[in-house]
Amino acid sequence: MTEITETMRTEKNRTALSVQAAFLIIGLLLLLLAPFFFYPIFLMKLLCFALFACAFNLLLGYTGLLSFGHATFFGGAAYFTAHAVKEWGFSPELGIVIGVVGAAALGLVMGFFAIRRQGIYFAMITLALSQMFFFFCLQSDFTHGEDGIQSVPRGHLFGLLDLNDATNMYYFVLAVFVVGILIIWRFINSPFGMILKSIRENEQRAISLGYSVARYKLGAFVMSAALAGLAGAVKSLVFQFATLTDVAWQMSGEVILMTLLGGIGTLIGPLFGAGLVVTLENYLATSEFPVTIITGIVFMICVLIFRRGIIGEFYASRLGRKLGFVYRR
Repeated sequence: MTEITETMRTEKNRTALSVQAAFLIIGLLLLLLAPFFFYPIFLMKLLCFALFACAFNLLLGYTGLLSFGHATFFGGAAYFTAHAVKEWGFSPELGIVIGVVGAAALGLVMGFFAIRRQGIYFAMITLALSQMFFFFCLQSDFTHGEDGIQSVPRGHLFGLLDLNDATNMYYFVLAVFVVGILIIWRFINSPFGMILKSIRENEQRAISLGYSVARYKLGAFVMSAALAGLAGAVKSLVFQFATLTDVAWQMSGEVILMTLLGGIGTLIGPLFGAGLVVTLENYLATSEFPVTIITGIVFMICVLIFRRGIIGEFYASRLGRKLGFVYRR
């Protein structure tokens, strides 16, 4: 009887993995074909913000830390990359590396102070430090103040691929997006990620088991900051500028909204939430409807009907469970 039950469980797991793999392959194929049907700049913006939301979800969904300052890493990396490429003449790949390293350094400094507190105090510290960085960007010659860094050249990737071509740029952004998602997936499914989940569920028990909770929190914070920086660095090349909008507190609020709409604690949820918000902003920008009000209404509906987020509710539904998806939040 035990062998039969184990065999059935194994078959169910294989079916679930097959279904999930099929969804991933279909999604990747759609992304590969998307620039032939949609405006490439819109798609690249969507991918950048989707990666940004996933990086934020790594901290909120899998570690249980709510940060109000993630715009610092997104916008800071955008400034670092834009300055390195335009002022220093670096190649785009080196500019992105500088942006990611700069964002990780900012995450290390901010995380060092923020992780000493929990809950709302943690969130307020990240907000305060983020506002300090915003005013630094406002008054610094390095960022050109309110003008920002404009006309950033895209250059040639590794000296070969011309990124001024929209199609080349799109597939480069797609490659960065896929690599970023794979890093997040590997991170949350590693022993380190399992410990982060245990900290989220019961921090005191994790401490009693001998884990250095502060170090794990700091590691997650820096990793989240670096991936958010990766999204911001690529975004500065896509739009060829970096401005104060990238480091404003509204950007931190927007990524929180994206994550909550899609579903925290899920890998796909932030992607869906980012796609929904970016699509609404794009198609309502030229209409008479105020974008913020429409987005707020969508958020209220999701909070009232989809308490776990749209993807989170699907995972928790009977159909989602049959397909092998699990919602553990």
